[in-house]
Amino acid sequence: MALDGLLLHVINKHLQALCPCKLNKIQNISDEELLFVLRTHTKTEKLVINVHSNTNRIYLNDYSYPSQMTPSNFVMVLRKKCNQAILEDIKQIGFDRILEMSIVARDELGDIKKYKLYVELMGKYSNLVFVDQQGFIIDALKRIPVYENSKRLIHPGAKYTLPDPGHKQDPLHVTHIDKDTSLVKQIYGFSPLLSREFLYRLNSGQAYEDILQELLQSTSLYVYEKDFHALPMLHIDQKPKIFSFMEGFHHLYQEEEQKARIKEQCGDVFRCVEKEKNKAIKKLPKLQSTLALSQDYQKYQEYGDLLFAYMDEVPKEPVIEVPSFERDEWVQIPIDMRYDLKQNANKYYQKYHKLKRSLTILKEQIEACKEDIAYFTQLEEQLAHCSIPDALEIREELVKNRILFVKKNQKNTKHKNKPNLLCLQKDDFTIFVGKNNLQNHYITHQIARKNDLWFHVKDYHGSHVLLKSEHVDEEQIRMCANLAAYYSKSKDSSSVPVNYTTISNLKKVPGAKTGFVTMKTYKTIYIDPQEAPVEQWIQEYKKI
Repeated sequence: MALDGLLLHVINKHLQALCPCKLNKIQNISDEELLFVLRTHTKTEKLVINVHSNTNRIYLNDYSYPSQMTPSNFVMVLRKKCNQAILEDIKQIGFDRILEMSIVARDELGDIKKYKLYVELMGKYSNLVFVDQQGFIIDALKRIPVYENSKRLIHPGAKYTLPDPGHKQDPLHVTHIDKDTSLVKQIYGFSPLLSREFLYRLNSGQAYEDILQELLQSTSLYVYEKDFHALPMLHIDQKPKIFSFMEGFHHLYQEEEQKARIKEQCGDVFRCVEKEKNKAIKKLPKLQSTLALSQDYQKYQEYGDLLFAYMDEVPKEPVIEVPSFERDEWVQIPIDMRYDLKQNANKYYQKYHKLKRSLTILKEQIEACKEDIAYFTQLEEQLAHCSIPDALEIREELVKNRILFVKKNQKNTKHKNKPNLLCLQKDDFTIFVGKNNLQNHYITHQIARKNDLWFHVKDYHGSHVLLKSEHVDEEQIRMCANLAAYYSKSKDSSSVPVNYTTISNLKKVPGAKTGFVTMKTYKTIYIDPQEAPVEQWIQEYKKI
């Protein structure tokens, strides 16, 4: 569901407590998501504004977001006009889904300028509009020309106008309620979900003022399977996940947005992996078909032998028939009429030697093709649950292997000392989790020692998990097995077999793809991968 006016009213109370504050940084997280770094007198806050049609919202959090390599034109305009500006106030326009951010800055000459940044969180019409002090639009994140919307022109140079709010009651001063009609039509700030909840509670005997006060004083976000709000939805027969207010907004669409951000910033990696995998899949049956034809190479030697034996006895015809040396049957031999019988025999000998030599090459190519399919399938699975730094490392691997070629200005000149590993550290043990081939290789061949325990899901592509512990117990083994199964293709399966052994039993295969190893001896544990414990471990034990 989208935000409604009353929920935005509750959010804005949290935001107003920050004002006035200094605008330190403005960055693109994705095409429709901006990050504002705000500096108050006591701390630094990160304000995220998302104007995607399905996930639009505004919230504070302290997570790190990788920004896009190239900022959008809208962000460049904001940076130019609002460099070291002061955010004086954030207010809601009535109970509509629009926030007005008042910004004071100095221009190139040092003169004070006042701007308004309107945050419109209205579903598919969500937008960010930057307006000068005369009310004219400087720029907008989504420019809307007149042929798309005749009522509101959102374009640089146009006069900014607010949407028509209609005629409804103020939710803080309601005089009458028709319980047979949706509150969306009667009162400002209501969504269909909130209307159903209020009517359900009103019909259960609760007073409107009590329900409203519970909503306005809420500090928690209640997240259901498809809905969320600052009020428990009693009319929904589901148990909600309860988050602190701003933390909840971060978790709402975290997984979907993570995938969208990765595809925006690393789309070339996804396209390259998919293209190379499909190319190998199409190539394999062609190679196998050619191999099947090559298996019959000995008949061409027989054709050559027979032609030399009978060339003085048979006339030159398109197809000649002669008796076989080894079988009690006649052999039909196609003849190329451009050449005499001796030349035809030599042609058949050439074909025989060519196909005989090609058998070994074709078998090698088929094996290499199967390895490529497995390799790109593995990369696809790694991209399915990776972060942006992980995807950038996969790009680095593809570039290094000369599979993906990037432009010079796209290369990352910063040299990292080590990959972006997931490291979980507790008092008596440390766990390293690799989520791509570079990380797996680094864990297994650089930071591991011979007595450390190594985990990998059996018969699937997956993560290398390393356990460093003085006293290994069953709890640690099960924890590592859960992580290995969770970061693999068998994430959604049950009773997943996970092999584990000491590093001393591993062997790197010469010429194999990055991260590929074999095991001498190992043990196997069966585990049901569970997401909740993994998230809890990351939250409690993750080493920054």
